[in-house]
Amino acid sequence: MIHVDAPRARRALLAALVAASVAVPVSGAARPGAVPAPVPVPLPALRAAPEVLAGRYAAARSGILAAERAADRHGDRWRAAMLRAMADPARRFLSFDGRDGGRAVEVFGDLPSAGRIAVVVPGSDTNLDKYGLLRGGSLRLLGELGDRSAVIAWLGYRTPATVSLSALTSGLAERGARDLRAFVRELRAARPGARISLLCHSYGGAVCGLAAPGLDVSAVVLVGSPGVTVDHAAELRTRATVWAGRGAGDWIARVPHVRIGLPSGVLGFGADPVSPGFGARVFPAGGGGHSDYLRAGSLPLRNIARIVSGLPPVRAVDGA
Repeated sequence: MIHVDAPRARRALLAALVAASVAVPVSGAARPGAVPAPVPVPLPALRAAPEVLAGRYAAARSGILAAERAADRHGDRWRAAMLRAMADPARRFLSFDGRDGGRAVEVFGDLPSAGRIAVVVPGSDTNLDKYGLLRGGSLRLLGELGDRSAVIAWLGYRTPATVSLSALTSGLAERGARDLRAFVRELRAARPGARISLLCHSYGGAVCGLAAPGLDVSAVVLVGSPGVTVDHAAELRTRATVWAGRGAGDWIARVPHVRIGLPSGVLGFGADPVSPGFGARVFPAGGGGHSDYLRAGSLPLRNIARIVSGLPPVRAVDGA
């Protein structure tokens, strides 16, 4: 942990804490977790056999439809409409839980034949009401990867609100990391020969950092990350190559990259992942903002796809 002597960094982080504490009553009341949903049905173990996957997709779809009916009874038409779209038989969910803002794990591409698999771990304020943003980025990444690829949108944890106390600490990330580790182990058992990469955006970087030790993946790609709860990539204790990128217009650069011990816990996430001292391989991520890493035709999308494929990043998009 960094013991901060810089008063400016401490003041900046504590100012964010104060702002979050003021915003919590407002943002908390609007949290999508207020929409009720039933307990999800048990799912069969993840296996790559098509018939096993079909059974798991069908079970998850039943859970989505049950949550849609609950949202409709609750009078939340927006959530109900989102869930009806998710229940389309053409879509493939490995798991679903509509409670407390929602969890969903969706497959894009042909998982049984995929030689490379990207698991996209989103950051704060990702929930069922905003799931379309995660889905859109995952589809664009799949299109860039091409044949024999799969992308898994892993909304497998309760994300914090961007303006909240939880977004400044690793509590939710610790619980998310436990479930991410379990999922990747299950995925590895189902696809033992595939190249699996984690793509971790924003607060999702903290989730991946906590999940990384000993995890059998080829790459951990951090984008727009405030930090991963350690001060050097070697502390992640992973054989995976750790990559980091940040767009020139990403506001996350202004977040103090520190960890401050207080009686109530630890604030902050440690070193800046794109700093030379952290030790990650830094790739060109263009000039975009915090939500632009999977934007169509962008340099970061191109480079993320190349890293997932085991290829070196480039400095510019063709024709740029």
